[in-house]
Amino acid sequence: MFHKTIHTLIAVLALAAGCAHAQTVDVREAWARATVQGQKASGAFMKLTAKEGTRLVGADSPVAGITEVHEMKMEGDVMKMRAVSALELPAGKTVELKPGGYHVMLMDLKTPLKNDSTLPLTLLFKDAKGVESKVEVQLPVRSMAPGAAMPAHGTKN
Repeated sequence: MFHKTIHTLIAVLALAAGCAHAQTVDVREAWARATVQGQKASGAFMKLTAKEGTRLVGADSPVAGITEVHEMKMEGDVMKMRAVSALELPAGKTVELKPGGYHVMLMDLKTPLKNDSTLPLTLLFKDAKGVESKVEVQLPVRSMAPGAAMPAHGTKN
């Protein structure tokens, strides 16, 4: 009887742990921009879709001393970039982090981000009830966005 109770308890705990860690945010088309020698910052980009309304409240990566969620926007004739404390992710709506808009800023890089490598990134989310969750992703490092057209050589404008 004791062993049956223990096995049932283990099964229930395993199921509960699986539910607690169920991914509530889908991360697609994630990538980070490659750097050149001496460059100390870069950006990470992706598409985020939350099953329920939540917020992206932070990010972390061992390759960077500082990792922040940033916004770039035009203010008059000047493009400005600033850290944001949270990025709203409405339920079922895809929010794109892209060059020139919202993105994850990787600063104080510990090593150059080499094209065709990968880097780990942890995204931190907080739902409407204040419950935090994390999503671990491996970002491919690229020179340009996936699917971006290479400029044709030898063409004249």
